[in-house]
Amino acid sequence: MADVTEQITKALEHLKQQRDELQVQLHLAKADAKDEWARLEGQWDEIKPKLEAAREEVGKTAESVGAALGLAIDELKKASCEQQRAGQG
Repeated sequence: MADVTEQITKALEHLKQQRDELQVQLHLAKADAKDEWARLEGQWDEIKPKLEAAREEVGKTAESVGAALGLAIDELKKASCEQQRAGQG
């Protein structure tokens, strides 16, 4: 009977030790996760304004390209009309 009691006591001690180790690992994992989050937030703070500026520049570029295409189309129309008139004359 004493052997069974001793085995149960040892099992309880072993389980308590494993529980304590898991608790420490969990605490460390939380700390690691917080550190990683802080690192990612720092990257986000650096990247966000750059992306917003790029988005604004793309919009300006698109407007410029659109205006240039409009001018090119107008020139083509004008040249086409001139050729038609020259062919009729």
